[in-house]
Amino acid sequence: MPQTLGYARVSTSDQDLSGQITRLTEAGAARVFEDVISGKTFDRPGLRAFLDYARTGDTLTVTRLDRLGRSLKELLETVEDLHNRGIGLISLEERIDTTSAAGELVFHVFGAIAHFERRLISERTKDGIKAARAQGRKPGRPPLEAETVLALRNLVQAGMTAGQAAKQLGIARSTAYRLVKETALS
Repeated sequence: MPQTLGYARVSTSDQDLSGQITRLTEAGAARVFEDVISGKTFDRPGLRAFLDYARTGDTLTVTRLDRLGRSLKELLETVEDLHNRGIGLISLEERIDTTSAAGELVFHVFGAIAHFERRLISERTKDGIKAARAQGRKPGRPPLEAETVLALRNLVQAGMTAGQAAKQLGIARSTAYRLVKETALS
């Protein structure tokens, strides 16, 4: 049977969750998940516990949308995740209820905004790369120094795995494996 569940968050231990918990309980939340953690951190154990607990058809109730994320990006990611899991969202302050037909439209609007934002970021990145190349710069990470590549080859030839050598040299494992593969083919 679907449940109404609540999520309350405050940023510091000096703040009090009781006001949010009261509002969520009055709104019908059978259980309230809590976090006392800055919104700057997206790793929130209470929200994660909610996501582990909630089932398709359940509804997440929050007092305000900013309890789910400090940035539009975080909020949209969370809303998209809820939608993908079949979990409704009610925000008491903004009077959003995605469990209704009109509310479902809100999910689609959130999704469209997220898609639009991803496209803008992609276009800005491409424009930045194009502008850098026009100015004679090479965007991206600089190539590894020859000494690092030689050290990688020597360590691998001495019997280390590419991953172990990468850790010792402080380079990415994927880079080490790529270089080992390139040199094996040459």
